[in-house]
Amino acid sequence: MFAILDIETTGGSPASEKITEIAIFFHDGNKVVDEWATLLNPEKTIPYFITGLTGITNEMVADAPMFYEVAKEIVKRTENHTIVGHNVSFDYSFIKSEFKRLGFNFDRKTLCTVKLSRKAFPGYKSYSLGKICKELGIEIQDRHRAAGDALATVKLFELIRDQQNGNAELELISESAGRYKNLNENLTVNDIENLPEECGTYYFFDDKQQLLYIGKSKNIRHRILSHLGNTTSKRALEMKQRIHSIGYELTGSELIALLKESREIKDQKPMYNRAQKRSFFYWGLYTGKDEYGYITFKLQKISETPDDPITCFNNKKEAREALTRMVEKNWLCQKLSGLYQTDGACFHHTIRQCNGACVQGESVSVYNKRAESLMDGLKLDRGNVLIIDRGRELDERSLVRIEKGMYMGYGYISVNDTYLGIDQMLDSIHPALDNRDIRQILKNWLKNNKVEKMLYY
Repeated sequence: MFAILDIETTGGSPASEKITEIAIFFHDGNKVVDEWATLLNPEKTIPYFITGLTGITNEMVADAPMFYEVAKEIVKRTENHTIVGHNVSFDYSFIKSEFKRLGFNFDRKTLCTVKLSRKAFPGYKSYSLGKICKELGIEIQDRHRAAGDALATVKLFELIRDQQNGNAELELISESAGRYKNLNENLTVNDIENLPEECGTYYFFDDKQQLLYIGKSKNIRHRILSHLGNTTSKRALEMKQRIHSIGYELTGSELIALLKESREIKDQKPMYNRAQKRSFFYWGLYTGKDEYGYITFKLQKISETPDDPITCFNNKKEAREALTRMVEKNWLCQKLSGLYQTDGACFHHTIRQCNGACVQGESVSVYNKRAESLMDGLKLDRGNVLIIDRGRELDERSLVRIEKGMYMGYGYISVNDTYLGIDQMLDSIHPALDNRDIRQILKNWLKNNKVEKMLYY
């Protein structure tokens, strides 16, 4: 059974936008047997340009049901159905996101008529719903309304079925088989289909339960599918053939998944994580002082010194480009930063972009104040702080503890506890070892991502 659907939304991102209309045609493989459609109140204003595209106004949805009021109906009606859509990942991601806000994991098989039409009707310039339907003589009534687009998708689906000698299941079966072909015979399609589309770490084992690989992902199932479809290298194919079973652990927080992955790779040294066993980062930025007391910087391979760098990079090119940006931003000397080799003044001094520290033409204290500013921007928070972010469930939060700039571990708390003080939060932390890779993960994460809260204590 197939649930052929289309939705209209307030925008393009399921993380921040909402559904305004949904239409579903229920198909038994031969014909439509039922249909269901409704406008939805998105609980937010519909942008003007979206109204211009769909014709759905704020007034039209003001008295419509909210998603939670029809959620049970959607679950019941789509049970044991494959969700079919044109660019189905868009519709499915919005529906899953709406359910996730309600604390429910909506999980259905999907089938994309964009992909199917490319195979069934090759050679067209565009496979957008409007253009492929025009090419195939399918009339769309009420374009950019859920029912009109869903009905057009039904007609396209039936043309694809007819192209397959009337077998609506044929392409679905072959698509699954293509995804999972050449697996170890003990790893079944159900093993993959039962994997969660949630954030966490995952583990590949061979037939002797030896750990082959550890990874992390915001969507475990999708990431594992990418491994299983990877034919780009002999090593990837070899690992794929050896996978006998798969494990996973949900983390809720992507930061915790990163921290777990880093620690466990170092502890367990899986065969196919070879490149990550030693370190995620290979070049470091080190600091010192010259004979006059000026703060200096130097880029060096991490393996060449036992000292801890103030920050790390994946390669020399990335390191040099980043340091160049930092030097220019803080108006520092190229020579003292290891970017310009000379016995005299640096190049920037000749074009008046350096105040002359390279030839002792600037006060040590004034120059070092700017150099210290660069260093402060790279430091992990030196205080005592709990990073609070999403948990594995709606009523849970994750905690990452930093004490005096050192990573101390992570844990989880329930937001339903009647009293939750700092002592209870600290008691929930599972101790973990600090290392420079962990500190760099934390620095990069806090620099590039928003967290729910930073609690200083």
